[in-house]
Amino acid sequence: MEQRLANTLIMTVNEKKFIENALVSDIRVDGRRPFDYRNLTIRFGSEDGSSEVQLGKTQVLAFVTGQLVQPYRDRPNEGSFAIYTEFSPMADPSFEPGRPGDSAIELGRIVDRGLRESRAVDTESLCVIAGKVVWSIRIDLHIIDNGGNLVDAANIAALAALSTFRRPECTVGGEDGQELTIHPPDVREPLPLILHHFPVAVTFGFIGKENIVKAGGDGVLQSVIMQCLRIASVKAGDITSKIKNAVESYNTQRSLRKIKRHNPSSAVSNVAKHHTVREPNSQSVDTNALRASQPSCATPVDKLNEESTQVNPETKSTQQSSDMNSSASTHEVTDIGSPEKQSNTLKDAVKPKHKRRKKSTSNVNAN
Repeated sequence: MEQRLANTLIMTVNEKKFIENALVSDIRVDGRRPFDYRNLTIRFGSEDGSSEVQLGKTQVLAFVTGQLVQPYRDRPNEGSFAIYTEFSPMADPSFEPGRPGDSAIELGRIVDRGLRESRAVDTESLCVIAGKVVWSIRIDLHIIDNGGNLVDAANIAALAALSTFRRPECTVGGEDGQELTIHPPDVREPLPLILHHFPVAVTFGFIGKENIVKAGGDGVLQSVIMQCLRIASVKAGDITSKIKNAVESYNTQRSLRKIKRHNPSSAVSNVAKHHTVREPNSQSVDTNALRASQPSCATPVDKLNEESTQVNPETKSTQQSSDMNSSASTHEVTDIGSPEKQSNTLKDAVKPKHKRRKKSTSNVNAN
């Protein structure tokens, strides 16, 4: 299988000897050890049910779609799924456009057999109305670049796409209970597929003159087969954890995209309204208590009055009598903002001087 799917470039005798000598030294042409796996990268598209897997230099795209169909007569309570493969001409010179060749059909059958015989997909959950309507799942695999190990890459791409696929929710109602309603994704959240486990394919290559599967070919020891099983179980566990981690991160990003974002200005206005509204249990401020505590503020005002009265030292002696009368009234006033209190100004200090001048002029005239 891998020989037919690999590049059909003719190698020279020197290239074959170089590869054989490298394998004897426990090293591959690309620098890996004999049992080292290729680098695996899993990416998902913007839509549910699409994945892109890059295994080394091999690149495979997978798309999963679904539609409502009538079930098979022998299985009226189960849905169905099918796998279709397409080899792009740019992936390998041996791939030709048009109808899928034998290699594409064989690759699809291997992946389909691994999913179907292991019962990884719960087909009973795909039933909508027993014997009438079920879901049919279709998996399309597109080979973008063929760098070897196509079976493993296609299998991982199919599992990743199935893990992120979601089908619309359907409800049955009506008078007879046979009326089917398909809810769009905006109304109800789509339902994911139920996968019991992840059947991962791990491919081993044996270098020899004959094929293993061919009758009468080279045999493989039982100890070698058991060693391959142990290595495959470890690799399958690592690949399964990578698929689950990638699917979990995709679901997290998908949930974040569905969160409704509020306008910041509206949030600020709502907060402002919340703080301006008076609570029913809040206590009002007592104005009488504030007025009783205000005499402590009269000290700086009195100081200002004293400074204003000291502007003209010549008139200090003339204002002693008036200050004696006003000082008694200032100490008795407790409310600063009351209209009864009047502060002294320069005019008050000048008035006695004018009165003296008038008296002196009147005396001169009398004389």
